[in-house]
Amino acid sequence: MKKKYRKLPRNTDYSAYRHPRWWPTWLGIGAMWLIAQLPLRFQWWLGKGIGLLAWKFASSRRAITETNIRLCFPELTEQQQAALVRKAFIANGIGAIELGIAWFRDPAKLTRITRVYGLEHFEQALASGHGVLLLGGHYSTLDLGGSLVTEFIEADVMQRDHNNPLMNAVMTRARGRRYGTVLGARELRGLFRSLKKNRAVWYATDQDYGRKDIVFAPFFNIPTGTITATSRIAERSQCKVVPFSHFRRDDRPGYEIYFHPALENFPSGDDLEDATRINAVIEQEIRKAPDQYLWMHRRFKTRPDPNDPGFYKPKRKKKKS
Repeated sequence: MKKKYRKLPRNTDYSAYRHPRWWPTWLGIGAMWLIAQLPLRFQWWLGKGIGLLAWKFASSRRAITETNIRLCFPELTEQQQAALVRKAFIANGIGAIELGIAWFRDPAKLTRITRVYGLEHFEQALASGHGVLLLGGHYSTLDLGGSLVTEFIEADVMQRDHNNPLMNAVMTRARGRRYGTVLGARELRGLFRSLKKNRAVWYATDQDYGRKDIVFAPFFNIPTGTITATSRIAERSQCKVVPFSHFRRDDRPGYEIYFHPALENFPSGDDLEDATRINAVIEQEIRKAPDQYLWMHRRFKTRPDPNDPGFYKPKRKKKKS
């Protein structure tokens, strides 16, 4: 039976998690800490193994990934698509291991193997005085890339809570050591306060959030539900929207961070045009390292017409015991 954590309060005080029910989670956290102390090459090797195991046994996630790859890369042969699916699981397996580095080690030690491109674009945007919305994506380097970014700039972050309150506490406290402020996904007041202080805020829009406040903009040539909140935030705060991304190098241990020029004439007043531009920017970044994107998510779940057939197989309903 799946544990129900959602009704429990979000508490970052570790003393709230002394009960034996949390011991398995503590054990997992301890394992993450130990693995994070290992050499980077060994961690990548271990992450590759985890990714391959998930590729072989996580059939539902593999099916989602296969569907997404097939939809987004129709120009590839079946063999090439299958190879990309396998590589995506490996990349995300390494990303899972890198969580330990992001949460429990000092990312400053990795700056010598990190290349940063376009930092001047961020600095120019910040000079406007109205804050910067860092338009990111859900790449496999999500946490570690974010930690590395804070070694070069000061930033706050918006996050979606982890379902497990103890894991959420660890994640929030770890991010709090890297970012100035850790904001919840719905803390818009906090977001506007940060922007008003001319802060940068890490922000991602590239997931399916349902039908509320969205338009259907092309993403890999597929009409995709895309939230309009980015336009609303930029309009109200007059902040600059700066696309950025972060990837793991595939030739040797190392990372790359990219900052791009702030979107011009944004928002335009046309939500569909704005969403199309945002999706195009994210797609452009994904194509730099297609395997390092979170393809396991049902990105195309919400269809323009609710009666349109879905791309994904419906989840199996669990039998009541």
